[in-house]
Amino acid sequence: MRDTPRVNNQITVPTVRVVDESGDMVGVLPLKEALKLAVQAGLDLVEVSPNASPPVCKILDFGKYKYELQKKRHEARRKQKVIEIKEIKLRPGISEHDYDVKFRSIIKFIKEGDKVKVTMQFRGREMMHHELGMKVLKRIEQELGEQVKIEQEAKMEGKQLVMIVAPVK
Repeated sequence: MRDTPRVNNQITVPTVRVVDESGDMVGVLPLKEALKLAVQAGLDLVEVSPNASPPVCKILDFGKYKYELQKKRHEARRKQKVIEIKEIKLRPGISEHDYDVKFRSIIKFIKEGDKVKVTMQFRGREMMHHELGMKVLKRIEQELGEQVKIEQEAKMEGKQLVMIVAPVK
């Protein structure tokens, strides 16, 4: 797949549908006639829709056309929101104040539109008490309530319990 359209002599099909510089439909013409029209206007013949039958070609200034395409791509990239996954790490024996601090961080990330991966880490003998970690994750889930959707339920991955929450659109 080409990233730039074919121009003038790069076009190989025998007939093309031509649109002139003012945007009016000229009609289906042989390629040589279409090229003649473009040369008379002092512009280029640019294949704007190669998959149509016959392909649609416009008579226009190719440099200007490329510049406009580049501007559109740049604008689309600027408007794109990249969703990040933020991670919050907890331990099963987390104190009340530490929990509050972590919970405020989760809320902040959700409001910014990011997904949050809540990781409950177990060490040593804590591995025997998954229910303590599960209780903390359920509490987070209940306190977040309707402002999030659970993308991945809490499940064990090695020595940690992982849950992913995403903001509701």
